[in-house]
Amino acid sequence: MEIERITNLEQLDEDQRDLAEIIGMEAYKKLLVNYAGCVIYVRKPERIGKQIRDAEICQKFNGSNYKELAKEFYLSESSVRKIIRNAINKHDS
Repeated sequence: MEIERITNLEQLDEDQRDLAEIIGMEAYKKLLVNYAGCVIYVRKPERIGKQIRDAEICQKFNGSNYKELAKEFYLSESSVRKIIRNAINKHDS
């Protein structure tokens, strides 16, 4: 079926209909154009939140404020060090 011919949800099977209802028909069509036949992994919201938090930690890092960042983000100092180290390693790759 050509994408332009999809005009309503009833033309889709149940799984695809559910997806189109959630994201909207226009977004569904864009998804088809860009990812048809691919497996797409959707991250859990907590994981996205963790990425945002880690980026904020890296942005606020001044070279020596591990302890302050640990307190601000309710983490152990070793966790903050690991986040910074991972960011540096990723940047160097």
